[in-house]
Amino acid sequence: MADTLFALDKRNYQQCQTLFRGQRDQEYYAGDYWIEDASVIDVRAERKPVGPSSIILLRSATRLFFRRTRQHIRQDATDLSVLWFVKRGGLAISSQCGNRTAHPGDFAITRSMSPFFIECQPDEAGVHEVLHVTVPTHILRAHIPHDLSTGLFMPMDRRELVIAENMLTDLFRDDGDLGADTARTLLDAALTVIGHAVRADETAIPTRQTVTDRRLEEVLRFIEVHLADPELSTAMVSKGCGISPRYLSSLLRLKGTTFSELVWEQRLEKAKSWLSSSNPRDISISEIAYGVGFKSAAHFSRMFKRVFEINPREFRGGLGEEIVHADYQRYTESGGLLQ
Repeated sequence: MADTLFALDKRNYQQCQTLFRGQRDQEYYAGDYWIEDASVIDVRAERKPVGPSSIILLRSATRLFFRRTRQHIRQDATDLSVLWFVKRGGLAISSQCGNRTAHPGDFAITRSMSPFFIECQPDEAGVHEVLHVTVPTHILRAHIPHDLSTGLFMPMDRRELVIAENMLTDLFRDDGDLGADTARTLLDAALTVIGHAVRADETAIPTRQTVTDRRLEEVLRFIEVHLADPELSTAMVSKGCGISPRYLSSLLRLKGTTFSELVWEQRLEKAKSWLSSSNPRDISISEIAYGVGFKSAAHFSRMFKRVFEINPREFRGGLGEEIVHADYQRYTESGGLLQ
């Protein structure tokens, strides 16, 4: 039978920080918890313990907020994963992978060993409701071996998740007829079914970006934005991205290219695409050359022919699109330098 973990209203909601983990802080983990000061405050969490895990039904008539920081993690290294089934309202989660909001019918997983910020949002009728399961991460790994430190989001359109939610709901509603061993077996079965759904949808698991990944992404974006500038240089990119020219070269080596190769290949590829999709009466070859960052049409024509073995005018006339593509692919695979 479920018991009350906490119940908050106008009389005690300001004490929520000391009440949300239950007596003797036996649930969840350390973090900052607060409730929006609204005209109606009605927050209730009911809990059904199953072995070391808990199934918790949380209902609220106002916004709730929870923040877990690096400092909290250092103070309390409890490693729990929380499986969220959103029934009403929204569950907005901000983490190192960005911001996502789970809506009714969505499933999410968060982990306590990575910082995050959660906002529980009531729907238009003023109701927020989630069924969530707290599971020690070392137990969850037996069912979902992936690194879930970055979190997980999935829609409930997979049949496995619907079945798992029904199993967990039945467990939550059990009045004590099920023995402890049976309840734990059913919980393990629900986790196994969830694991099958996650493995069947690998795209649900976000990839953690390293600092190097983010820096390289910033560099590539800066180059893309400024590609049409004929003065684009390593000094310009380094300054715009706040890094040294040496580090810029190092980042591009990870991509298997140099600054010169990357810029000229992108300019030629953009120009080729522009030539293919435009009408000569609308835009000239010279305008296209200047539009992708060449200082002269003659330079553009020479480089285009060097790489594609056909000049821009012939290409625009429809001569050998397939040949151009093959030549360009052969050129890039050979690792030739553009000068």
